[in-house]
Formats: sequence, structure tokens, C-alpha cells
Amino acid sequence: MDVYEKLEELQEKALHDETMKQALLATRTEKEPIIAFCKKCQEFGYEIYPMELINAGEEFYATMRRSTNGGGENSPKLSGEDDMYELFMVAIERGTQF
Repeated sequence: MDVYEKLEELQEKALHDETMKQALLATRTEKEPIIAFCKKCQEFGYEIYPMELINAGEEFYATMRRSTNGGGENSPKLSGEDDMYELFMVAIERGTQF
């Protein structure tokens, strides 16, 4: 299972389990939120690591850039679109799919 699949499954569970959702959202207040998030994911049985999460965001963003305007240097920078952690948090906060 890749990181996207893990995050989708975790999100689905968090949307139906308020305790899990609040525990994941609480990582935002930690000094190192991504590390805290990954530790919490591991507690819930999802082996997600900080570099894996960061790399997934960068890969997602690179794929998106390649699909717009040919993906060249003139493609516009999409703010925040490379941050899988924050995209995940916004999705569970709003109760939507990410």
C-alpha cells in the first residue's frame, strides 16, 4: 500500500471516528507537527514516515504541474499543493475527501 492509499484509508476512518479525527487534528499544535502526525498514524496502524509524506506531496505537485500548460518553467506555482499533511488536515476538518 502506498502513502496515498494509507492516507485515504486513514481519512475514511477518521471521518467516522471522532476520537481519531481529533487526535490527528491535534498534531497541528505540536512543535514538529509532521513528526507528531506520523507517530499518531503509526499508533493507528499506518506506517507513514515524515520523508515519505513530504515526498508524496512533492510527487503529487510535480504530476499536477506536468498536467498544466505542458508543465514547463512558466507553469504557475500552486500555493500549498505540495503539502500532503495540510491537505489531509483540511479534508478531515471539513469532512471531505482529499
